[in-house]
Amino acid sequence: MTQVPKKIMVTCALPYANGSIHIGHMLEHIQADIWVRYQRMRGNQVYFICADDAHGTPVMLKAQQLGISPEQMITEINQEHRADFNGFNISYDNYYSTHSKENRVLLELMYTRLKEKGFIKKRNISQLYDPEKRMFLPDRFVKGTCPRCKAQDQYGDNCEVCGAIYSTIELINPKSVVSGATPEIRNSDHFFFDLPSFNIMLQSWTSSGALQEQVANKMQEWFRCGLQQWNISRDSPYFGFEIPDAPGKYFYVWLDAPIGYMGAFKNLCDRRGDINFDEFWDKNSTTELYHFIGKDIVYFHSLFWPAILEGSAFRKPNNLFVHGYVTVNGTKMSKSRGTFIKASNWLQHLDADSLRYYYAAKLSSRLDDIDLNLEDFVQRVNTDIVNKVVNLASRNAGFLTKRFNGQLSDELADPRLYKTFLDASEEIGTAWENREFSRAIRKIIALADLANRYVDKKAPWVIAREESQNADLQAICSMGINLFRILMTWLKPVLPTLSERTEAFLNKELYWDAIAQPLLNHQIMPFKTLYRRIEITKVNAVIEIETSEKDATVSNKPVTD
Repeated sequence: MTQVPKKIMVTCALPYANGSIHIGHMLEHIQADIWVRYQRMRGNQVYFICADDAHGTPVMLKAQQLGISPEQMITEINQEHRADFNGFNISYDNYYSTHSKENRVLLELMYTRLKEKGFIKKRNISQLYDPEKRMFLPDRFVKGTCPRCKAQDQYGDNCEVCGAIYSTIELINPKSVVSGATPEIRNSDHFFFDLPSFNIMLQSWTSSGALQEQVANKMQEWFRCGLQQWNISRDSPYFGFEIPDAPGKYFYVWLDAPIGYMGAFKNLCDRRGDINFDEFWDKNSTTELYHFIGKDIVYFHSLFWPAILEGSAFRKPNNLFVHGYVTVNGTKMSKSRGTFIKASNWLQHLDADSLRYYYAAKLSSRLDDIDLNLEDFVQRVNTDIVNKVVNLASRNAGFLTKRFNGQLSDELADPRLYKTFLDASEEIGTAWENREFSRAIRKIIALADLANRYVDKKAPWVIAREESQNADLQAICSMGINLFRILMTWLKPVLPTLSERTEAFLNKELYWDAIAQPLLNHQIMPFKTLYRRIEITKVNAVIEIETSEKDATVSNKPVTD
């Protein structure tokens, strides 16, 4: 019985539009892209969506520093981000922006529905105000002394020394990060989303299997502390969408950012004309929705986002796929060490497939951090991709081209070995499906070792000395090429560029189910270098670029406001 293809929508967290994409960001986009490519190989209909998170105070202030409008800055950043993701072969169906008409329409629709149902509350609150910049200050734009442990130079919402969480107005000796001025306390009306009203629904949803166990456990801590109403408004000046019937008040960036998933998809639907928006977002939708996110933004995606969707009569995600952080050589990415590596700088000296492979070899379905050890990176890529996988093709292709005009034999030399490979396909597919990428890679490389041992044992270079053994030579080398084909089919979601070269060499596209039938009596093309070894000098060149760039901008999601 043929399985009905699934309809799936996949998103990555929206990169913030005040800085460049770096290799820490790329972990998430590569992880999601591998999963999406695998789903497509299995015949499922997948729409892969992302966008720039374009609103908030940091964008407004950055544009002021550059002397340009926020609109101009986010347009330029969007073009840069698109180029970076294209360079790493991230196969988005639409990469858009939250500063769009689609996002505004959906935001206002959802806000209106929430307001009509009584989930929007209005109240007057005290905030810190910068008298020089004439603006209310977000938590992260105030620094001072922790009111609990008295540690200095702490942000306005929490202490990085003792872990205390507090109100901005509790901060001792506060200073504006924007101007250095001493803030004043002023009152202002604000709009709040009544998150506690969704407590029962959220407890049910978070325990339904929609979250990884580690995330679900963390959620219980938040429930025990009690859910609080969420301030969804900001005062002018602010770069974002103004709240209807509330002059001078703007929607908080964290409200319109996740709605950007919907806005980007709506834009794709309108441009294509053959996709039904409601089929994917109606509250009774039977399609699947998955968000790939970092562990730093779990709170927003596991509490606020599903509650907003529930309250405005839209569907909730099937699952959040949460990953950890990236460290480089065992430590946080550092500009001074040259390990705060921008995506564009990586691609000047290194290829995209290499980073995709290394991340895949390290990733699991857990929230564990990933360390990019640059020496291990070079060794792993050269050993696995060059010495084990590509070498399997190169050591067999020459004999086939020279002696047999590239023609493969008409039967398998070792059907039992071929079946051993086929029998592993389900296990590897399950690992890709469950985001156990490192497990899939370990199994694939173990089978690459097995394939190379077969060639070593048969020693076609010895057999080639005897013209009378041409049939054996053709059969052995054809077997090696067929095993290489299977390996590359499994690796296609990870290595799109190498896969394209492989398909040109094999004169055949790589399809998951096609490996059930070996390539027999088939002509391959003359072998050309499929992948070059990585030299440590290339890695050093990337580090040199980073240490020479003094103005690299860090863009971290939680800083937005």
